[in-house]
Amino acid sequence: MTIGRMTFNQFLNQEERATPGATGDFTGLIADVVTASKSIANAVGKGALIATGKALNEKLAALANEILLEAGMDMGHLAAMASEDNEGITLTREPRGKYLLTFDPLNGSGNLDINFLTGTIFSVLRSPDPKRKAKPEDFLQPGKAIVAAGLILYGASTRLLLTLGKGVNGFTLDREVGEYVLTHPDIRIPQEASTFAINASNEKYWEPPVRRYVHECMQGKDGPRGKDFGMRWVASLVAEANRILTRGGVFLYPYDERTREQGGRLGLLYEAAPIAYIVEQAGGAATTGRNRILEITPSELHQRVPFIFGSKDEIERIERYHRDYVEGKDLETHDLPLFSSRSLFR
Repeated sequence: MTIGRMTFNQFLNQEERATPGATGDFTGLIADVVTASKSIANAVGKGALIATGKALNEKLAALANEILLEAGMDMGHLAAMASEDNEGITLTREPRGKYLLTFDPLNGSGNLDINFLTGTIFSVLRSPDPKRKAKPEDFLQPGKAIVAAGLILYGASTRLLLTLGKGVNGFTLDREVGEYVLTHPDIRIPQEASTFAINASNEKYWEPPVRRYVHECMQGKDGPRGKDFGMRWVASLVAEANRILTRGGVFLYPYDERTREQGGRLGLLYEAAPIAYIVEQAGGAATTGRNRILEITPSELHQRVPFIFGSKDEIERIERYHRDYVEGKDLETHDLPLFSSRSLFR
């Protein structure tokens, strides 16, 4: 029921009225992306009725990409789009708008066959020169240039987590009336955390500062942190981001020896930068361990980076451990028994 609650369209209209000189292009763009998400949510909800196994993952990922590209073509607010699933950029039809849209159409699509949470990640940038035809280089802007970003999660309920640069608000899709409703206003991430998410099977490839952080968390209340931590890992970036925005915590997909040549594991433009923007707007922080994610200017459309984000105090600690390592102040974590050759869970 939407009675007594603010709908997404009412929220957008309110934001537009509060913005001097607003033309409706920006809010119209956001509204069109969110409308397209309803079609993706409907398709994802059919699950195995469409296909099974890997075929389901592939079909729905391709469909989500197509839905967003087709919506962008007709918006009239965009100069071009860049998708995680496409090699280059996609120009929109004339007349072209003054914004650029980036998106990962169905993050976590490899989990669809087990009916697990997936989602769309998107961000909006300003076109450097709307009067000319957009170029791939136009998208190579640091995350701090983002003007809006969102996560749309497809699961037991469909949830939109959105920032227009003034905090983060959460909306839930009322499927009976086809409307998103404001259910989580002004989302804030707790500064402290008691959970961390990392793929422990990769521990032999981690750098010493990451080993140090995880070791201290695993020692619990008897260790230097003086409290117990829980470890999470669901192998879905959108699911981890949703959990941290809802409950706090830390997500780590750090730099390691296997990703040295490609620079990291996750996409800067389509995954790390939009989520970092949302996380910072909710009072959290996001880093590579050495650099703030939003300060990094991409060198190409599909650049990869290490990605660590979550509760601000924990991220500051992880960055300090990386500085200690670079400056030679780190503990000899490679000699700690937790990280012996018998692995993390001996």
